[in-house]
Amino acid sequence: MALAVCGGAMLQCSFGMAPSSLMVLPQNKVTNVMGLANIMDNKPMVNIMPFGMCSSMANPTVASATAAALGVLTPMPCIPVIPGPWAPGSPTCLIGGQPALNNSCKLTCAYGGMIQITNPGQTTIQIP
Repeated sequence: MALAVCGGAMLQCSFGMAPSSLMVLPQNKVTNVMGLANIMDNKPMVNIMPFGMCSSMANPTVASATAAALGVLTPMPCIPVIPGPWAPGSPTCLIGGQPALNNSCKLTCAYGGMIQITNPGQTTIQIP
C-alpha cells in the first residue's frame, strides 16, 4: 500500500537543483489539515512550484544561455511546464472525482524532467 499525498509534500525534479513543495487547493473537499491531492493537482505555479534552477538542455532558456557561454552548461531559473496529469494514480480511491495521488506517482515536465514525490507530507493514510 502506498501513502496518500497531501499539500506540503516535498517534490524533486531530475533536472531541478532544489526541492519544491506541492500545493493543494481546497476544492478537493477532503478533511485534512493540508488537503489530500489527486492526479489533477499538476498546474505549474499553482500546485507545482519551481525547482530552483533548471539544467535541462530541452529548456529553451538553458539552451540559449549555454550557447552564449560557448557550450558551458548554464542553468537558468526553473519554470515547470506540465503537459499531463500525475501517473498512475490510485484508481480505486477517488479524491474530488479524480484518482488519488500516492507517493509512487510521477509527473513529467515538457523539458524532460521527471518529478517525483520525496516526502508525501503525512505517514498515516495509506491507499491502494
